[in-house]
Amino acid sequence: MTTQPALAALDETSFDSVLCVVAHPDDIEYGMAAAVARWTSAGKRVSYYLLTRGEAGIDTMDPVDAAPARADEERASASVVGVDTVEFGDHNDGVIEYGVPLRRDIAAAIRRTRPDLVLTLTHAETFSAGNLNQADHRAVGLATLDATADAGNRWIFTELVDDGLEPWKVRAVAVVSGPTRTHYVDVTGHLEDAVESLEEHRLYNEALPDDFPKPAQLLGNILGGGAQAVGDPAVEHALLLEVFAR
Repeated sequence: MTTQPALAALDETSFDSVLCVVAHPDDIEYGMAAAVARWTSAGKRVSYYLLTRGEAGIDTMDPVDAAPARADEERASASVVGVDTVEFGDHNDGVIEYGVPLRRDIAAAIRRTRPDLVLTLTHAETFSAGNLNQADHRAVGLATLDATADAGNRWIFTELVDDGLEPWKVRAVAVVSGPTRTHYVDVTGHLEDAVESLEEHRLYNEALPDDFPKPAQLLGNILGGGAQAVGDPAVEHALLLEVFAR
């Protein structure tokens, strides 16, 4: 039987700015927003970059109407946890393809916002809970790992320099919800912030099946389970991460 190494607390003195890169509105709100609330309350600068507007995410709503509505919900959700900068890419929801254009768009976002730390969702086939991951998440997660290197290389995507986006080297990239976890963020005291942030996605939440967990229950399970993995009685809720130095 293999023993999992103890999780380390993320060194929050090592960064002052964060960029969260995900595929859809609400991706950040399934746990990540609790850490965002902690960081913005401590004075750190956090920005969001979403590759789509989630237009294919509500079966009963035409994508033409869903896109602006879901973008507005994401902005409201970000505001709850102290984030003012929310940018959207122009990729199509549900059919994002891993490749050079995707890497370029994410690298450009990194150069615009100049974060110390980048957060994204896992590109693994399954989440840490064992559920199948979605195709857009996998493409964006992998492209984000690569784009954190692209952003710092002057000779990759030279057109970005021509557009005034000078290279930027991030210090670390962290992956959320993956099967491998190396670090945690103690988000004790920020569960309600995360719940309120997820609740701003009213149109999406209302379209979910009746038996889908409500935000308070869902986030309580996710972040409470994270605390159990940490194993420190003082930590009531935690976001688990796999962290790579860059």
